[in-house]
Amino acid sequence: MERIVIIGGHGKVALHLARLLAERGDEATSVIRTAEQSSDIEDAGGTPLVLDVEKADVDEMADAFSGADAVVWSAGAGGGSAERTYAVDRDAAQRAVDAAAKAGVRRFVMVSWIGSTPDHGIDPDDSFFAYADAKLAADDHLRASDLDWTILGPGTLTTDEPTGRITTAPQGKAEVSRADVAAVAAAVLVQPATVGRFIRFGAGDTLIAEAIVADRADGGQA
Repeated sequence: MERIVIIGGHGKVALHLARLLAERGDEATSVIRTAEQSSDIEDAGGTPLVLDVEKADVDEMADAFSGADAVVWSAGAGGGSAERTYAVDRDAAQRAVDAAAKAGVRRFVMVSWIGSTPDHGIDPDDSFFAYADAKLAADDHLRASDLDWTILGPGTLTTDEPTGRITTAPQGKAEVSRADVAAVAAAVLVQPATVGRFIRFGAGDTLIAEAIVADRADGGQA
């Protein structure tokens, strides 16, 4: 049994992930902002841990990660002001990476987005630019760390039922269900071949366990 800390534990992807981890016998510790969210975590089979990562410093996060086998970042500001987007999606995520290193937790999975590359093409005047810029900065911070990292780049998220299948050669919006994103996160946690890779994906026809190990000689990206 492994203990996985999920940051952004009350999000839809995170709740799916907590269920999947519990079902396979792992312990999901879900980091949430308020105690009122605890019952949803418990219903999903996870253990709630109240910590506002937007305000928590590296030491506080490291204490929360102590004894864990892996950290999964699945938090986000959810739109709104650019200031808060940078505070959560960039700054807090970077502190989480540093905290994992300080706590001795080597495995780190970042849930990012499909376009998180330097040439993402988002205009600085676009309201989405802050998110794209913040996520890229967080992803690059993780890449520069000594952790055993994997960055997930799903396409447009949906509430569709899970299929258990994806493609790592996505086209267009690359729509994919949140449940399948959670399944990918669960799968990469136990697949060493995914360490050091940015995996872009959308809904497809290949079983997740097979898709995440395909094309490993791709220079770090799938």
